[in-house]
Amino acid sequence: MIGGGLAGLSSAVVLADAGLQVRLFEKRPHLGGRATSYTLPDGSEVDNCQHVTLGCCTNLADFYRRAGAEAKIRFYDRLYFVDRQGRRSTIEASALPPPLHMAPSFLFFSALTVADKRSIARALLAIARGGGSPPNVNDISMLDWLRRMKQTPGAIERFWRVVLVSALDEELDRTDARYGIDVFWKSFLGSRGGYRVGIPSVPLADLYDGCRGAIVRRGGEVKLRSGVREIRLCDGRFECVVMEDGSELAADLCIVAVPHEQLLGMVPRELSGAGGSLQGLRKIRTAPITGVHFWFDRQVMTEPFLTLLDHTTQWVFNKTMLYGCESNGNGAASQLRERGRTQYLQLVISASYDLVSRSRQEVIDLCRRELQDVLPTTRDAKLEKATVIKEVHATFSPEPGVDRWRPAQDIDVKNLYLAGDWTRTGWPATMEGAVRSGYLAAEAVLAGVGRPQKFLQPDLPSEGLSKHWAHRAVASRP
Repeated sequence: MIGGGLAGLSSAVVLADAGLQVRLFEKRPHLGGRATSYTLPDGSEVDNCQHVTLGCCTNLADFYRRAGAEAKIRFYDRLYFVDRQGRRSTIEASALPPPLHMAPSFLFFSALTVADKRSIARALLAIARGGGSPPNVNDISMLDWLRRMKQTPGAIERFWRVVLVSALDEELDRTDARYGIDVFWKSFLGSRGGYRVGIPSVPLADLYDGCRGAIVRRGGEVKLRSGVREIRLCDGRFECVVMEDGSELAADLCIVAVPHEQLLGMVPRELSGAGGSLQGLRKIRTAPITGVHFWFDRQVMTEPFLTLLDHTTQWVFNKTMLYGCESNGNGAASQLRERGRTQYLQLVISASYDLVSRSRQEVIDLCRRELQDVLPTTRDAKLEKATVIKEVHATFSPEPGVDRWRPAQDIDVKNLYLAGDWTRTGWPATMEGAVRSGYLAAEAVLAGVGRPQKFLQPDLPSEGLSKHWAHRAVASRP
């Protein structure tokens, strides 16, 4: 197993459970890949980017259960929004059946005009009545589909863009409409609980403690700071890997769970070059995410998180509250108290192309100004410390038609398998997509050795009118 991110860990854990002896190699000093945390020189532990899950992420939930991390995820049934004037709005489910369960909150959403709401309702109804698959959306951008649905400029900027850029890490004009539509169907329309936000109550690296134990207890091995330089083939089958120190390691089979751009540098040209089965990976582009961490000398925020409208900053997470300083006294919370830091916030900007070339101080100044719009108490608070983390290649870009370049987990090389959110999962670049890829790779491995087993979890079942419309949509398809 090459790679200790979510794709590699999920496949390693289920294969160890199935009785295979797993050796996992990760070149970094920690597990988790792009969804992890690390320690700053002063001892503060920070997430490289705040990651959240949703109620519709069924495979990620299954993985957290297997890793013993289920209790470390805290779910919230209310979503908080704030506009430039500081006006708050919330969205939460009512007793109405899906897809109407969000309607009461939507009606009172203060940042949207009546015309905005009317146009949004029309588009959401088209998604729901199509069972999540309205017609004629192949290979067009989400922005094109929204214009086709006659969405107002306010609806696009203050509703669709706010949700989708954060969810998919890409701008609307560069996002495949199918993925944007899928986000709303699975999260907000198909079922009552799909929208619930789950946020880790510990630093991200703490979520993976159980993974190492699950592998080692079954005779496996996890090696950190162990990078792989090359994957060697012989007569169309996997032969061995060459480590960064030059040593060679053979195995019966191999799962490669690294970012697609790294994979291209590991495999022979016969796979990555012209005519090779993986040459399409060169056409998959990446998108950046920027995380900004602020430590203030006093309380400046009372909500657990906020989604910002009309700003570059998209999310603000109240890490002090999320880590449970008020109650559970875990390590991260105690660390904050001991240092006298009253409040620690993490800000997230997805598809942050404009910030990549900006200096650390420019990003801090921009985010500080934007916080003053929505959290007035930050104007007088002392900023004790700040840090900026840029993930320039955070995710693959879900551009229209990108699926044609995404390979399956079982490729045309015997005993060599792929895992990663960029493989063919039916999902975009999310933690759920990464775990799905790991489970699919594990299923392919076991099928290949004559021990087929299923790990992939089904989506949440649709409910209410959405269930009726989904069944009707399936029945009407040719």
